Amino acid sequence: MSELLTDRIARHIHDKPSSLAVVDRRGAVTYGEFGELVTATTAGMSGMRRVAVLPTSDIGSLVAVTAAMASGIGVVLLHRHLLPEQFARVLSLTRPDVVLAAPNQHARLRRMGADAPTSVDSIQVEGVRTRGAADDDSELLIGITSGTTGEPKLFVRDQRSWARTLDRSDSTFDIRAGDRVATPGALDHTHFLYGALHGLTRGATVDVRPVNSSLPSGATHLYSVPTIAWDVVRSGIGPVPSVREVLSSAARWPSFGRSALQEALPNASIVHFYGASELSFVSFDRGIDPGPGTLFDGVDVEIRDSIVHVRSDMLFDGYLTEDGVAGGPVDGWMTVGDRGRLGSGENRDGGENLERCESLEGRTGSLKGRQLTLLGRDTDILIRAGLNVELAPIETALTAIPGIVEAACVGVPDVRMGEVPAVVIVEGANPPSTAEIWRHLRRELPSPSIPVQILTLEQLPRTPRGKVDRQEIGAIFATVRTAPSTTNQTVSEPLS
Repeated sequence: MSELLTDRIARHIHDKPSSLAVVDRRGAVTYGEFGELVTATTAGMSGMRRVAVLPTSDIGSLVAVTAAMASGIGVVLLHRHLLPEQFARVLSLTRPDVVLAAPNQHARLRRMGADAPTSVDSIQVEGVRTRGAADDDSELLIGITSGTTGEPKLFVRDQRSWARTLDRSDSTFDIRAGDRVATPGALDHTHFLYGALHGLTRGATVDVRPVNSSLPSGATHLYSVPTIAWDVVRSGIGPVPSVREVLSSAARWPSFGRSALQEALPNASIVHFYGASELSFVSFDRGIDPGPGTLFDGVDVEIRDSIVHVRSDMLFDGYLTEDGVAGGPVDGWMTVGDRGRLGSGENRDGGENLERCESLEGRTGSLKGRQLTLLGRDTDILIRAGLNVELAPIETALTAIPGIVEAACVGVPDVRMGEVPAVVIVEGANPPSTAEIWRHLRRELPSPSIPVQILTLEQLPRTPRGKVDRQEIGAIFATVRTAPSTTNQTVSEPLS
């Protein structure tokens, strides 16, 4: 049985109370002080079933999340980009006992529709309460996935799945007691929240400040996404020789980006891992010239009609709906629609268009057979700075504007963000002005879904079967980004 997340942190609170635990912009706390804050907060949460938290990069947010998880209380992880109707939907499904955030986030929560948000600090109560009934099957986290627009999908993770994910982190990544782990992204991103909690389970110091503060302070590890990596490169703060490992997720890095980061962090092993909120860890690679990713221990993969299906003990429970938790793994297998192929190219099922790569635990196999190459999403989703952005709602928002008759959105490469949305439109009679378009989009879409370019065409390119030819649209954007627009094409840039 794997040790639960907060039990791992509690060991360090007991064994090394004077060691530095968390550093934020306002100060720092030792493990002993962190433990006292968690104890006071668990007392304040007594009797609760779920708490909704909009975390920021601060000690109080980490304390609130840790206290809930230690008590067997489910954490509803809110996101700063939620629209009011999405926020209402999340609350109606999860029914939290309280909505928590740092005071500087209360105005944002009220704009979303929260009646009376509570400070993450004010929930603390003096005194000691009996520990809750957290066990392997306790609900640990309800997060929001599948895009920043449209209907929220709420994924449910239990204590067991995160405990076993931590086991893989411990065996794959080199974080030790006394190390200093920088997690500079907002903690409402599960990658950075997990990174901070993972550092605490290892007895490391977790630094949640921005990279220009955390890296020069002796960081040994950096939890990152490509956007932050480019910020490191462009900031000029390097070289930083103390960093031993970069742990990155989200969009794949091009080799030139990894090379630039390696110059800034010359002693770092650059690790990029593939996974998803529903799947947890799947595969990882190291170095500046990545090939296929190596599957994590205990992960099985099948390729069915080019789609990656995953089986492991780290999968989520399912999505929270009005009828309970549904849409989870089927016969132990789950997919999020990514396309891929196994490195072996072996078809073990005799022509059924299925490749399988099984865990090495108790089975035979080869390292080559445990290599996974990803080929992109099978759905209309792009990843912008680590956030899923659905394309269809962007198109819907545009065609709702009088004078726009058609719209098609594609993802275009971006050095810093990975991918960004760009749109082509076809105008009808009385077309809207550029200013009207941008006002409408900013009113209807969260900021990650705002396109970086809008291109006006006489008609949308289509395939021989009549479908929108997104590949051709991508080629058009590649041209207009490097050449002046033609007479029948108008490029509109977002207003600053």
